[in-house]
Amino acid sequence: MRPAVLNPLFASLSSLPGIGPKLERLYARLLGRDGEPARIIDLLLHLPSGFVDRRDQPKLSEVTPDTVATVAVRIDRHRPPPPHRPRVPYNIEASDDTNTLTITYFNARKDYLQKQFPIGEVRYVSGTATLYDGHLQMVHPDRVVDAEGFKHLPLIDPVYPLTEGLHPNQLRKAVDLALERLPALTEWQDRDWLSRNAYPGFAEALRTLHRPASPDDLRPEGASWSRLAYDELLAGQLALALLRAHMRNRGGRGSAAEGRLRDRIIAALPYALTPSQQRAVTDIVADLAQPQRMLRLLHGDVGSGKTVVALLAAANVIEAGRQAAFMAPTEILARQHFATIAPLARAAGIRLAILTGRERGRERDDILTALDIGDIDLIVGTHALFQEYVAFHDLALAIVDEQHRFGVHQRLALARKGDAVDLLVLTATPIPRTLVLTYFGDMDVSELREKPAGRQKIDTRAVPLERLAEVTEAVARALDTGRQVYWVCPLVEESESVDVAAAEERCKMLRQRFGAAVDLVHGRMRGPDKDRAMERFAKSETRLLVATTVIEVGVDVPRASVMVIEHAERFGLAQLHQLRGRVGRGAERSSCILLYKAPLGPTAKARLAILRETDDGFRIAEEDLRLRGQGDVLGVRQSGMPGFAIARIDVHAALLPTARDDAALVLSRDPKLQSPRGAALRQLLYLFARDEAIRMIGAG
Repeated sequence: MRPAVLNPLFASLSSLPGIGPKLERLYARLLGRDGEPARIIDLLLHLPSGFVDRRDQPKLSEVTPDTVATVAVRIDRHRPPPPHRPRVPYNIEASDDTNTLTITYFNARKDYLQKQFPIGEVRYVSGTATLYDGHLQMVHPDRVVDAEGFKHLPLIDPVYPLTEGLHPNQLRKAVDLALERLPALTEWQDRDWLSRNAYPGFAEALRTLHRPASPDDLRPEGASWSRLAYDELLAGQLALALLRAHMRNRGGRGSAAEGRLRDRIIAALPYALTPSQQRAVTDIVADLAQPQRMLRLLHGDVGSGKTVVALLAAANVIEAGRQAAFMAPTEILARQHFATIAPLARAAGIRLAILTGRERGRERDDILTALDIGDIDLIVGTHALFQEYVAFHDLALAIVDEQHRFGVHQRLALARKGDAVDLLVLTATPIPRTLVLTYFGDMDVSELREKPAGRQKIDTRAVPLERLAEVTEAVARALDTGRQVYWVCPLVEESESVDVAAAEERCKMLRQRFGAAVDLVHGRMRGPDKDRAMERFAKSETRLLVATTVIEVGVDVPRASVMVIEHAERFGLAQLHQLRGRVGRGAERSSCILLYKAPLGPTAKARLAILRETDDGFRIAEEDLRLRGQGDVLGVRQSGMPGFAIARIDVHAALLPTARDDAALVLSRDPKLQSPRGAALRQLLYLFARDEAIRMIGAG
């Protein structure tokens, strides 16, 4: 049950005066609550992105065009639009003793404007000043007040992110009303710690950020913003620690084995395990033998050998007489894992099957029956594996690939398919340490740092799109020598159909040049069609594969040695690195051509420079975090995992380890959050939407 003291903050925004159904829908869109009513707490945590400084009121002759200015002007005359021409703007001529200003409104009521701007009187007007035909103009000013009103106008006025249809003044008024609803909350932070950092209380921090007295009050590294960022980070770390405790407390079943199956798999490998792989296997085998449940994250670069480590983990529980499941986010990736694992599983005598949306009818029934009676040791599949109708004989280990594409619910659903299931999470993106703490703080971590022996450095070049014809000729030379080529088309916009159209258009152009050697694969194709296209490419029946980012992870064609990425400036750094990793897997020297549209912005330029400079995925991930922020690096915005409302990793990363230690200390002393501080921390979990963790306290 949510503490009653929080109820005013969880009331719908429509409970504030002046917010009807239309405005409520706009706020829901702005505050990320589409489909659900926005609440007062959502508005209070929607912090300003900038401010207007009205401490200085320049003369009109001193105003810099395209900046926000606050000026005192005399109203000289009104120029309403001619009758029956509503699209013509309503102009108000104003001046001071140095210059003139035209104040412009579209679709405004004449009586309202005449009352707002009486001729001959002085008005203080604030808004963006622009030059129109060499003349100073202000369209729809943010603020218009007389001298008395100006005395009460905040000199530092916050500017908020908005959505279309919502006026800044409406949002400011709603925030002022929301601040009045702030209840007196019990302090959940350690008072000595607050004092040492000179941090204000929760309510005071919110009031300072929404009603700043100086620009310094709005700095993300300032005391008020940092206080709220720490609250948010602590809520996240507490939730992860409670999840971990919940998983651990349910107990485990040790799966100890001598390692005979592991030895058979290692003997069947065409290469030796890297030191990182050996360390990861040792740690996992030790975890699996314990009576506590394993929760481990395995991350490493493209091609660092995560699938083999996962198979060796599965072999351990299978030798102990139990089952393992390997879940991938897409059918292509599931089938790729299946193809990689199958020969090794055969060598070790492991009974293997695959279950995706494509297995139907009798074939599906046979797989489900064999799984239920224990005739399948290891099953590979998509999210189909955690549907209700799937039953295991004795599931011991759940392996989840590309974890960030699955929510915590799905992770728990698969883990509930057996008695005290151990969990191994893989991701093909090396994750910066701060993000490991943020999203995987409930897990132990293994890193795969080395590349397998024989991997060559990929020659990476950035080429402007104007040289497309030269790139096409280079591709022709590669195809003439028997090499295979990927040609990746970009995310054009947030519309899959446009991406597909771009890929189809490029495919058409390349087919005119190379004929039947060219094939196409994209996300909107049916599963079987996608797989057949990939299979044709893998068997060299086709040699130039035009694709959208569907090939980003898991696709393994060693003969492919050229990667062309069109509009490389539109991709994130980690994604470019992932795509580049599709080549360089065979004996051929490989190359990656980054086709970009000039001129490049500073961020895109930095991305392409880093990519040319290094192939170290861990360094690339850190740079990607620096350039893009936490949301995109892990695909958080696409996956529905909680991002941050307040904390900014680039500014507040140093607070994360403290939050993690604080959460661990609190739960070691008060595992059920029953002490006075524990009760206050329950409020914190609700405020930052981590209250699911509360249900895990004492749950079975």
